[in-house]
Amino acid sequence: MFFNVLTSGAANGGLGGMSSILFLVIIFVVFYFFLIRPENKRKKQLNEMRSNISLGDEIVTIGGIMGKVVQVTEDTITFETGEDRVRLQVTKWAISSNVREEKQRAEQQAAARAAKANRKKAKTSGEENSVDEGK
Repeated sequence: MFFNVLTSGAANGGLGGMSSILFLVIIFVVFYFFLIRPENKRKKQLNEMRSNISLGDEIVTIGGIMGKVVQVTEDTITFETGEDRVRLQVTKWAISSNVREEKQRAEQQAAARAAKANRKKAKTSGEENSVDEGK
């Protein structure tokens, strides 16, 4: 198929094959930036989150089981679920999220949004728009 694309362009003056190759390269670049790169970025963040889990963190597994971390080893995590203190041991790849980390991130984003809204409010009211005449 690829050979046919190249030879058909040569029969039509050579421009058709080059435009077909250019089109394939553009398609690959679009796939890379919209599919491959974001997925690799998400995997990297997930692996970083899993490696930063520490004692006392609240986690959720990929199966939806929630609990508090009581032991962390290189490959496994042991956590307690509920008031009956049942302990489960899972591999690190089975952790889908760190609840405490997500709460902290949400609080930081809310604080940043509030600060941004306060800056906009102050600028529109003219409080921070004064110029020092001594300079």
